[in-house]
Amino acid sequence: MKRSRFTEQQIVGVLKEAEAGIAVKELCRKHGISDATFYNWKAKYGGLSVSDLKRLKELEAENAKLKKMYADLALENEAIRAVLNRKP
Repeated sequence: MKRSRFTEQQIVGVLKEAEAGIAVKELCRKHGISDATFYNWKAKYGGLSVSDLKRLKELEAENAKLKKMYADLALENEAIRAVLNRKP
C-alpha cells in the first residue's frame, strides 16, 4: 500500500481548515493535493478529531491482534480434530 506523505494528524488539520471556511480549491493549492484527494480524506476522516483518530488506530491494532489469535486457535483446533478423527 502506498504511504501517504501526510500523517493522519495533518489530514485532520487540513479538514479543520476547510471547516473553518477556507475554500477547497485554495486549500488544495496550499497543501499540494487534488480535489479528489481532499474529498477522499473528507469521506474517510471527516468529523474525527486527533484523539478520535488515535483511538481508532489503537482499536484497529487490537482488532488485528485478536484476528491473528483467532486464526491461530482455529488452525490448532482443526489440527487437533483431524488427529482425533483419524482412524488407526
